[in-house]
Formats: sequence, C-alpha cells, structure tokens
Amino acid sequence: MDLLTQLIIFSGFAGITVFIGGLIANYFNHHIAETPVKYEITHTMMSFGAGIILSALALVLIPSGMEELELMPLALSFLGGALIFMLIDQYLAKKGGQTATLLAMMMDFIPESIALGAVFATDLATATLLAIFIGLQNLPEAFNSFRDLMQSGYTAKKTLLIFFGLSFFGIIGASIGHFVLSDYPSLTAYLMTFASGGILYLLIQDIIPESKLSKNYLTPLGAILGFLVGIIGEKII
Repeated sequence: MDLLTQLIIFSGFAGITVFIGGLIANYFNHHIAETPVKYEITHTMMSFGAGIILSALALVLIPSGMEELELMPLALSFLGGALIFMLIDQYLAKKGGQTATLLAMMMDFIPESIALGAVFATDLATATLLAIFIGLQNLPEAFNSFRDLMQSGYTAKKTLLIFFGLSFFGIIGASIGHFVLSDYPSLTAYLMTFASGGILYLLIQDIIPESKLSKNYLTPLGAILGFLVGIIGEKII
C-alpha cells in the first residue's frame, strides 16, 4: 500500500467519525424516551466532549505552538484566535442558534488533521495513533454538535448532510499538512495557537456553561474522563 493511500485511509477514519457521531446522536434523539436519565446522559456527553476538546488544546495544540514560536508571536496568535472567535460568537448570537460546539470541534479537528498529514511521511506509527485519537475525539464532539444544530432549527437530515461533508475535512487537512505545510512548521504552529485561543474562548463562554446541570455532581466527571482520554492518547503517541 503506497503512502498516499495510507494517508487517505487514516485521515478518512479520523474524519468519518464526525458523521458516525451525528448518526448516534440522531438515533439517541429520536429513539430514546425523554426521561431525566436521558437529560443527564446528554449533559454528561457535553461535559465529556468539553474535556476532550480541552485535552487537545492543552496537550497537542498549545505544546506544538510553543515548540516553534517565540513568546510574542505565540501570545499574539493565541489572543488573535480568542478575539476573532469572540466576534464570530457575537455575530452568531445576534442571528440566533447554537453552533459553539461545532466551531470548537472544527477548530480542533482541522489543525490536528494538518498535523497528522505533516508527520505521516516521517513517523507512520505516531500518525496512526494520532488518527485514532482524532477519530475518538470527534465522536462525542459530533454528538454534542448535532444536538446544538437541532436546537438551532436544523433538520436531522440537513445536519447529517453537513456532518457527512465535514467528515472529509480530515482528508483535506491531512493532505494540506502533508503536501503543503510539512516544510513550514512555524506556519502550522501559528494555526494551532490561533485555533487554541478560539477553542478556549468557546469552551469558557458557551460549551462548559451549557454542560452544567443543576443539582447533579456526577456530570463534571464527564469532563475529567474526556481529559483523561486526551492524556492516554498523548502518552501512547
């Protein structure tokens, strides 16, 4: 099997879990009875997804940026991401709807896919584990994003079509990383730190507050478990 085929297969797996997460959420939404337990599961999944996104931010994106960038460019890139996504969040809030989880997922997914493509030619074992890690991350993030888009007025069919299209971003991102950015590590680092600032803003402003459930003290453990998934993935890689 040639390198390009391997790149497509592994990055395709990392991306297709976006669509699979949407399918699971659609089944859960339409075939599980509305009960307090379902409500708790939904919020725990939101918390779990927040923990995974935070782990990607803390363990992958920021460290990669810190390795390549000096302090001032690093800080400006990080703050720039936060400010740009604050403006995007304000704009979307005026229009109505909930898309913070989807934005955070893509801000996490795309830079990591680019990193996957960049390391693919030099370290196949690491690239394989990274593809698995990205794929596992996308499942709960897509599950939560499906719920947000449904609450924003999207139909299940339209949401699944969006997720199906987004699932190919893994292949696109990995191809860009492999063929375009592998020789420009500083540019990749800027992208990762910029994404980190935006992700952290969305987490604090929208995702973490939404995951809180009154008089429930087990839901936050979802975030702890999500972060643990990130720790395990980073340790293995």
